[in-house]
Amino acid sequence: MHPALSIVFFTVTAGAGYGLVVVTALVSAGIGGAQLQNGDILLSAAAGLVAVTLGLCASSLHLANPKNAWRAFSRFRTSWLSREAVLAVAFYPIALVWFVSVWLDWGAGVVAVFAFLTMILALATVFSTAMIYACLRTIPQWHTSLTPANYILLSLMIGFLGFSSVLAFGDGASGALLWSTLLSVAVAFIGKLIYYLKFSAPSGPSIATATGFKHATVRLLDVGHSAGTFLTDEFGFTVFRGALMILRILTLILAFVVPAVAVWLVIDGSGLAIVFPIALVAAYVGLLMERWLFFAEARHVVNLYHGTQRV
Repeated sequence: MHPALSIVFFTVTAGAGYGLVVVTALVSAGIGGAQLQNGDILLSAAAGLVAVTLGLCASSLHLANPKNAWRAFSRFRTSWLSREAVLAVAFYPIALVWFVSVWLDWGAGVVAVFAFLTMILALATVFSTAMIYACLRTIPQWHTSLTPANYILLSLMIGFLGFSSVLAFGDGASGALLWSTLLSVAVAFIGKLIYYLKFSAPSGPSIATATGFKHATVRLLDVGHSAGTFLTDEFGFTVFRGALMILRILTLILAFVVPAVAVWLVIDGSGLAIVFPIALVAAYVGLLMERWLFFAEARHVVNLYHGTQRV
């Protein structure tokens, strides 16, 4: 698939924002026993909301006719895209009430209720975004439970890194939060590694199964056109396999290894908290590469009718 940069930026940035909001909401609700100043919670929540808003604005750049964006809200019962749009809009008023409840100190009970509601809506929105791709049976690399699992795990990972970065200039991250951050990086790394191992080579339908001729080698003699078409440009995007492997390695290093080492240095006491922003930037760049690969490596079954042997 052709990786649209606006969608890459949208899914990573909005996912990071939702992840940051979820982690902040957990702490705000008193999960983990962390006692932080309201100022740190408000700063982290505000940063998450800004990231979500920037991501959602970027998503509109992918629309051929932006003025018809309202149609995305009209198919909630059948479309994951519509569910994502509705949940993204519903997220804002609940998140703002939670924000105000922390700011005006309405009490631990009220704050906890709206924190949990905000967290649920954030996770549901990320899940819906992932299911837009996971529900497509025509793309084997997306049509797997690993897609929503990785979207959520990566969102939470960068959320923990973002929250720790905010605290690096405030109260400082507690031991429990540091270990939780390291655990989120490790789990996200395992999830992504499983995905890469599963789709290390084309393993989906072949041109033989597509045509029904399964007892002999099938070879396409004529594609029916002499120049590129929308299908070949959008669904037949190809990258040199060696370059893909290099990008995968860089993704794993930037998105997981660098943050894990940074967090461990702080836990071990040999690193300063300033390494958190460095780890956050490295993880964000790594996730941009990861999401670009997510699209670039996807193979639509329509390619079987344009000469590809297997998707």
